[in-house]
Amino acid sequence: MSALPSRRQALTALGGAALAFGAPRAARAADRVRFLTSWYAQGVHGGFYQAKATGIYAKHGLDVAIQMGGPQINGMQLLLGGDADLAIGYDLAVLDAVQRGVPVVTVASTFQFDLQGIMTHPDVTSLAALKGRRILLASSAHQSIWPWLKERYGYTDDQIGAYAGTLQPFFADPAVANQGYSTDEPFEAQQLHVPVNFFLLAKYGYPPYGSTVITTNAFRAAKPDVVRRFVRASMEGWRSYLRDPAPGNALIDIDNPRNTEAQNAFCVAELKRSGAVAGGDAATLGIGTMTDARWKATRDFCVHYGLLDARTEWRAAYTLDDVADLRVLARTD
Repeated sequence: MSALPSRRQALTALGGAALAFGAPRAARAADRVRFLTSWYAQGVHGGFYQAKATGIYAKHGLDVAIQMGGPQINGMQLLLGGDADLAIGYDLAVLDAVQRGVPVVTVASTFQFDLQGIMTHPDVTSLAALKGRRILLASSAHQSIWPWLKERYGYTDDQIGAYAGTLQPFFADPAVANQGYSTDEPFEAQQLHVPVNFFLLAKYGYPPYGSTVITTNAFRAAKPDVVRRFVRASMEGWRSYLRDPAPGNALIDIDNPRNTEAQNAFCVAELKRSGAVAGGDAATLGIGTMTDARWKATRDFCVHYGLLDARTEWRAAYTLDDVADLRVLARTD
């Protein structure tokens, strides 16, 4: 379906006259898609920007407008309000939405695991060694990673400190640990020549995917082919970005001038090193893939820690239809 129906109607009306003069049929207008990211433009959004910069979206008949998220932007609210067509989501949030009857669904996953972790000073060599130490957490972590960490490592609530977005308390106190993302906080420490260890929680059993692609049930029902083309084009964009990120980074820097070349380089190197995009199931099934087994593991996690009612129809939180047979493999064309 054209994103510009009035233009299509005009072309239809003029079609007879055009054909009478032997003119070629007008090209179909690209489908307009509004895609909302999770934060200010940065390397973790690189594949989407790459697909736009290199014409991959256009090749798939899409005109994609990428909208930045941010600290004051409620992505789920904008999606449900019709201000975005697709957005970056998170498994726990989508499961909670489904539990509350909110009609959203996950159609693909950019990363095969969540990039969250705990950053420590070099003397800490394991997560178990953090027992009794102060750990700075974002408020959202209290209902996601914290219950799991407490049970697994015997942490107590009096260890929690507030992470307000600045690493100064971490840098000032060698006994403090800090929640973070493998592509972000370790970079800041590196820039200040502060040695750190980073413990990626996914390596220790934290099950959610990372940077998923979500949409409303209504949008997917109305435009299933648009959603499928968007997923394929985006994952082709991620494959391209890992090979040569320059085009995508140029667009990222336009949207977010505070972003730096060093940040982008660190992010790409970390995504390659960790296999977040192209590793795990994506190595054989293709970038963007998801599986029933992984979703069940996240569902079981949420039920165990009281984040999800066991009666919730958790399978409504995702569909594998748009990633089935995707096969956008990192090392093939």
